[in-house]
Amino acid sequence: MRGVVSDGRVELEEVRRFGNGPVRVRDTLHWDVLGLYREVTEGLRAAGEVASIGIDTWAVDYGLLDRTGALIGNPVHYRDSRTDGIAETLPDLYATNGLQVLPFNTIYQLVAAAGTPALEAATDLLLIPDLLGYWLTGVRAAEVTNASTTGLLDPVARRWDSGLMAKAGIDPGLFAPLCEPGTVLGAADGAPVIAVGSHDTASAVVAVPAETERFAYISCGTWSLVGVELDAPVLTEASRAANFSNELGVDGTVRYLRNVMGLWLLQECVREWGSPDLAALLVEASGEPPLAAVVDAGDAAFIPPGDMPARIAAACTRLGQPAPATRAATVRVVLDSLALAHRRAVREAAALSGREVDVVHIVGGGSRNELLCRLTADACGLPVVAGPVEATALGNVLVQARALGAVTGGLPDLRRVVAASTAPHRYEPDPAAARAWDEAESRLGSRTR
Repeated sequence: MRGVVSDGRVELEEVRRFGNGPVRVRDTLHWDVLGLYREVTEGLRAAGEVASIGIDTWAVDYGLLDRTGALIGNPVHYRDSRTDGIAETLPDLYATNGLQVLPFNTIYQLVAAAGTPALEAATDLLLIPDLLGYWLTGVRAAEVTNASTTGLLDPVARRWDSGLMAKAGIDPGLFAPLCEPGTVLGAADGAPVIAVGSHDTASAVVAVPAETERFAYISCGTWSLVGVELDAPVLTEASRAANFSNELGVDGTVRYLRNVMGLWLLQECVREWGSPDLAALLVEASGEPPLAAVVDAGDAAFIPPGDMPARIAAACTRLGQPAPATRAATVRVVLDSLALAHRRAVREAAALSGREVDVVHIVGGGSRNELLCRLTADACGLPVVAGPVEATALGNVLVQARALGAVTGGLPDLRRVVAASTAPHRYEPDPAAARAWDEAESRLGSRTR
């Protein structure tokens, strides 16, 4: 994406788009990171002359480098099964790292990789955006928002926790020095490469067009990351039991959130069905009976790829509900279940943090899904403001622009630029729907995590 910032507004232009599919080699699921780097360089050529470059990607995954700086094999995909059961082998770390227990967290990946030739040969570990930045600039650094998803960071001090690493048997020497968003890392073809919120959700939250601090956000794409923005982490026992993460944000903030499975459920259903017309399916789903069946959208059983419709039907049956009989009915189960997961995450984030919430902002690709946005408003009993779709790119560009002096101020100022540049859609909740959502939530009880 090429961004232009001027006169208190920001405009984006898509200059190149490319796929990012996993590659299975024998029994291991990998990323084609060299293919991604090729596409990044092609995209930079297509963008032409720019004032700066910022990189964001997904979290937790990493590349290993040897003593010469060469990549040791392709990074393993976080949906690979190598981390199955690893979390249960470690003591509870929440009071130290404040991170939601997810099987693919970097700490569990590294424990699973212990003793492998690749890890034994490695002298450096770089998360994916840091790896791409290293290849562009030759500078090794670890941007703090993405580093906070590893489970190896102290969220209070905003620094690596070498004691925690030692307890897990992980070499602290693997990790690059931390840097905050806005740091100039180096240059690529004469353009400065600037650290942004390199975890895509951190950049997306920058671009939430909120008018006050009394908001919840849902960065909705393959995952739904649902939470509130705070000044300090919440490390209580109640927060641990509710499985919330304290991930670091831009300008010293904390993204207090829960990872919900997100539109991955729908994407995998559509893939299994041979990629039918999604728009038509959503229209059909809107006419299906509401809340006929719901599943726990946080269930780890939905993480791996493959035959998602069958897994959703099986989950409905296990909960004593009718399994969906058609594709449209399956889509409705998915979207009702996501809205229900959004509801619980928003309400629990507010209760556990003490942050009052008056409005829910949905950003990212999921903000285009009108049915999901309407259902989320009804489920939460709060207005939903949907958009911008390209929140991650907007937040990325604005952090770069501020580092260059093209905009000034803190997050409220950056959000005013977003609000002046976009036209989000507002969905009001239907008060008559509240009782039905209460009943649907009771079917899942405490399982929705």
